[in-house]
Amino acid sequence: MLKTKNLSPQQLSAFTACILSIPLSVGIYAIRPDWIIALVSLVIIFLGSYFLIRFVLESFIYRKIKLIYKFIYQTKATKREETYYKYILPQKSIDEVRADVEKWAEQRSAEIELLKQNEAYRKEFLQNLSHEFKTPIFAIQGYVDTLLGGAMENPSVSKRFLENAAKNVDRMVHLVEDLDEISKLESGEQPLYKENFIIQELLKEIFETLSIKMATNHTKYAIKKGCEYPITVFADKEKIRQVINNLVENAVKYGKKEGHIVASFYKTDGKHVLIELSDDGIGIAEEHLSRVFERFYRTDRGRSRDVGGAGLGLAICKHIIEAHRQTIHVRSKIDIGTTVGFTLESKKD
Repeated sequence: MLKTKNLSPQQLSAFTACILSIPLSVGIYAIRPDWIIALVSLVIIFLGSYFLIRFVLESFIYRKIKLIYKFIYQTKATKREETYYKYILPQKSIDEVRADVEKWAEQRSAEIELLKQNEAYRKEFLQNLSHEFKTPIFAIQGYVDTLLGGAMENPSVSKRFLENAAKNVDRMVHLVEDLDEISKLESGEQPLYKENFIIQELLKEIFETLSIKMATNHTKYAIKKGCEYPITVFADKEKIRQVINNLVENAVKYGKKEGHIVASFYKTDGKHVLIELSDDGIGIAEEHLSRVFERFYRTDRGRSRDVGGAGLGLAICKHIIEAHRQTIHVRSKIDIGTTVGFTLESKKD
């Protein structure tokens, strides 16, 4: 049985012309039983019907469809596009055109949804940025006003207030520097100086540097058993130092007293190395995991401000790893701990 669902305009014209010409020719033969007259009538009616129907389809229906395609792709008819509209598009069935329009509608809907999400993130980012700057600015303003109001006459008070104001100035400077670094990493303005180095040695240096900070929480650190064998990676050593340093500091900040930090290293496919840092701290709720690498995003705003930081550490880590064209991920469970892992290129000869 002939399927008419996906007929092209030419096929539809021919099919309709057949439906018209055959019964009419049979009727003519019934009135005047002459095979020659009936056959000639069949050919004339078929050709006339075919060209008339095709003209109507292309002039009044597919012309509108072509306009829809021009609207969808926002084209200004170049010679190439005119060729497409003239010869290729008419070969498409109505169902194929409908599928194209539905696909376009889905793409536009996804783009609109993405724009809405980006707008929401932008508003949240600006709110967080405003808050991060207002806190030290208002503190500095308060200290300065107090000093101008007469506290300068008391040397011990004025010194303490100036020291506190200086700390808030430093906080603003670090915030601006972090934002500037993220912007440079995003735009590619900050070049990477890649070299071969042993990743375990870099980790040991960082652990040694942060040992005093770890000692305050009695945090213990170690390399996972079986991962001690030296693995050489090809990356910007100082940038990766910054990444690991941020991750270890976070593990200490949000870790528990007498907690543990464990580092592990794995060769994956011969071309990449997976580095993971795990802690047994407070963990991160599942609903926050997809957003922990956003600027200023905090899973617990009050507690995060208590331990310090502007919420840019993980965002910087993400941008550094992505600048290396690698990936970073996080796994976590509340009251069990968090694991942050990232990949790097293996040793280059």
